[in-house]
Amino acid sequence: MNASARPVLVRAGSAETLQDGPTGLITLLADSAQTQGALTANRASLRRGSPGAPVHFHTEATEMFFVLGGSLRVLLGDRIVTLEPGDFVTVPPRLLHAFAPARGEEADVLVAFTPGMDRFDYYRLLERVHRGEASVEDIKAGSAQYDNHYRTSSLWQAELAGD
Repeated sequence: MNASARPVLVRAGSAETLQDGPTGLITLLADSAQTQGALTANRASLRRGSPGAPVHFHTEATEMFFVLGGSLRVLLGDRIVTLEPGDFVTVPPRLLHAFAPARGEEADVLVAFTPGMDRFDYYRLLERVHRGEASVEDIKAGSAQYDNHYRTSSLWQAELAGD
């Protein structure tokens, strides 16, 4: 264990919460700098009809989803799974994935990345795009910096078309 590592305690009332769109909130819990690179964690609260996250992959980190409430559908390469409260899934590096609430549902999800990657500024960028202070082009320009590499998936497009 790293002798310089310290616990990270985030109280609910002091956590920074961002609105990344009209139907989504992201609560920032711990970024890479706070955890000495061990992990990055946030809470995603997605209302009914939220588009969630588009199809993408990460080159360095495993992304994990733990459903706290509601129902979450997740694209995992060439299949879609639906996660219910208490369900957990890991997405290894380079696997195409996307996520959104199941049809007619909300989803409350703990999301973590390991090893940690500095992502809080990415979430802040999403909020600026939502507010009209930045553009989708700014998100694309940050793909390498934030290790978000966007792609398309006909399977996921068909899934969302059914909403």
